[in-house]
Amino acid sequence: MRIAFIGFGEVGSILARDLRAAGHGDIAAFDTAFGDPGSKASRNLAAHPVARAATAPDAAAGADIVFCCVTAGSALDAARSAAPGLAHGPFFVDLNSVSPGTKQEAARSVAAAGGRYVEAAVMTSVPPHGIRSPMLLGGPHAEAFLPLARDLGMQAQVFSAEIGGASSVKMCRSIMIKGMEALVTECMLTARRYGVEREVLASLADTLPHGDWPGLARYMMSRSLIHGRRRAEEVREVVRTIEECGLTALQSPATAARQDWAAQVGQALPGDVLRSADLQGLVDAVLKAARVPTTDSV
Repeated sequence: MRIAFIGFGEVGSILARDLRAAGHGDIAAFDTAFGDPGSKASRNLAAHPVARAATAPDAAAGADIVFCCVTAGSALDAARSAAPGLAHGPFFVDLNSVSPGTKQEAARSVAAAGGRYVEAAVMTSVPPHGIRSPMLLGGPHAEAFLPLARDLGMQAQVFSAEIGGASSVKMCRSIMIKGMEALVTECMLTARRYGVEREVLASLADTLPHGDWPGLARYMMSRSLIHGRRRAEEVREVVRTIEECGLTALQSPATAARQDWAAQVGQALPGDVLRSADLQGLVDAVLKAARVPTTDSV
């Protein structure tokens, strides 16, 4: 099989790495950031070398499967940009975390160009699991794609023949997960300013049992600090998901704002701080980067 990636950030490069390790060598990739040698996409290409395509249609041309792995805000543009390379009818697997409505718009563009659109909702963080990350598939071509997915080592199951259902599961999950990251960040920063973080963590462990609340809090904060921009884009798609079903989004717009804030602050933090297991050190570094004094109490 010839495999193409539109988008070569964290998700695309990890999947390509795993596919190459499994013996799939005919892989091409395109990313709008390839023009910048210092971009993360260019660094990923150097670390996990595949054929570099000049454009999205060039990457898709001749491919049996096209994986689209861009940021949520670029998902629709990515599908439209790849369309000229889809006339031969490849599977176009949209792994982007976007609303059901956005998936449906992307599907129309892909189908009009001749591609076979497959909705894919990734139901966990990709880095720990790679190609074996659990996924829900949707759309009229999901059943036909499933045997190929399993041949590639993907842990996928068909959720629905209709486009949008799988993404509704993902988006509802994101209301909670991305919202918890934002709440934990705000909680820990405030508790640290009052010098009561130990008491707060002890109370959380009693109310919401977890074996390592400091570790959980550090992990959630670090995910926002490292990936907050991408998460904010996803949460804006969450807002769209909520509104598409006739509800009013109240919490999620604030979650998006906090994720954007975390991304901005995270740019000022060194990598060793972001990777450290020390929650207090991370919180103090965030407060310092945000120009907030780190005294033990106000």
